[in-house]
Amino acid sequence: MIQSPPAHVALRLVTVLPVAMVVVLLQACSSTPPNPNATYGTSTRSFTSRLTPYQAADVTLNAVSLVGTPYRRGGNTPENGFDCSGLIRYVYKASAGVNAPRTVAQLSDWGQAIPSDSVQTGDLVVFTLGGVASHAGIYVGDGRFVHAPSTGGEVRLDQLASKYWSRQTVAFRRP
Repeated sequence: MIQSPPAHVALRLVTVLPVAMVVVLLQACSSTPPNPNATYGTSTRSFTSRLTPYQAADVTLNAVSLVGTPYRRGGNTPENGFDCSGLIRYVYKASAGVNAPRTVAQLSDWGQAIPSDSVQTGDLVVFTLGGVASHAGIYVGDGRFVHAPSTGGEVRLDQLASKYWSRQTVAFRRP
């Protein structure tokens, strides 16, 4: 028997799904990236992925649908909240059946490193501080990523070109 999602998850899907669809559509017809010095997804080079284009789109939609879910250290479900790696693991498993590593340190080596001009929706965004992986999210297009930021926060959609994130060292990985 298939169970319906909890009411708060269903409400979030109803309110966030239209936003997710706009994000995906904007990615398809995006022009200049928000940061004039950054080029996201403009390369014609090809990098292999374990995800099909359909799965990558599903990862993106699922990640955006979880915006607003509370942050919880060690959290890995919509009902209990997420930390950054728990969010990534949940989204990849639910959307594509792929088991992502559970820690940011493990995510920093997972998949294939790709340059910023080759990043696509569904790719990982990994931030480092002092040479150590410190945070991660899921790229959703147009210079944006979804992540679970910190205690007291919620899963949110941020711009890589924002004042805070543009000062961080960032790497992109394709699962």
